[in-house]
Amino acid sequence: MNKPGPIGIFDSGYGGLTVFKEIIKELPQYNYIYLGDNARIPYGTRSFETVYQYTWQCVQAMFELGCPLVVLACNTASAKALKSIQTINLPELSDNRRVLGVIRPTTERIGEFTKSRHVGILATPGTVLSNSYEIEIKRFFPDIKVFQEACPIWVSLVESNEINSSGAAYFVKKHIDQLLEKSPKIDTILLACTHYPLLYPLIRKFTPPSIQILQQGEIVSKSLSKYLEHHQDIDQKLKKESEILFYTTESPEVFNEKAGLFFGQEVNSTHLSL
Repeated sequence: MNKPGPIGIFDSGYGGLTVFKEIIKELPQYNYIYLGDNARIPYGTRSFETVYQYTWQCVQAMFELGCPLVVLACNTASAKALKSIQTINLPELSDNRRVLGVIRPTTERIGEFTKSRHVGILATPGTVLSNSYEIEIKRFFPDIKVFQEACPIWVSLVESNEINSSGAAYFVKKHIDQLLEKSPKIDTILLACTHYPLLYPLIRKFTPPSIQILQQGEIVSKSLSKYLEHHQDIDQKLKKESEILFYTTESPEVFNEKAGLFFGQEVNSTHLSL
């Protein structure tokens, strides 16, 4: 790991691409490797141990590809695996490699957006079950009340490109209504899954205009920028030639076809066996 390397961006599948494209906008000068573990999706319904095992395997693969820094652009992996990787695995390595997630950057800023101090979280069942958002928000803002709603169908709607279907409209409205029933004071809703930005038009349609809806991409990208400013030792390990490589544990043809929907432009990937 002596030579400068790329920033690794990891996701269980495609959703992390919505965060990745914002990171590239904010920090276009760096080299990047994106890895989607599409062969083993979904992560959201799997156990903590399985998500940890899968995530750590993928992080190790990205280290082997030369990444000194890996960002888990996946809420489920951040909720179920990040702490174990940071406290158990990384201290065993001889060099100073880092793994970051998407939950902390979001939760440490949530207080800037809510006035009522009632915040809604829309997420996968796994992320809700972990209670990571409520724990982290309470750490930074003890006065904020957090209301969570698990949306088990939403990821499948996005990945099957059914975002404009009547079924999508039904399930989006259903879960927003259920969330808002938990507190009429909610003034801020966080989309705590990287797939959900593709459902944003529907989410906005069924959410009162007075409620603001936060997407993670811009928040996480600005947080990463600040992190690298404050950690020059890590920044010096990063290659800056604006090169981007994509890897998937699935078929590259399948990945490329779907990835463009999330990334906003054509993607050419390579298969990676784990």
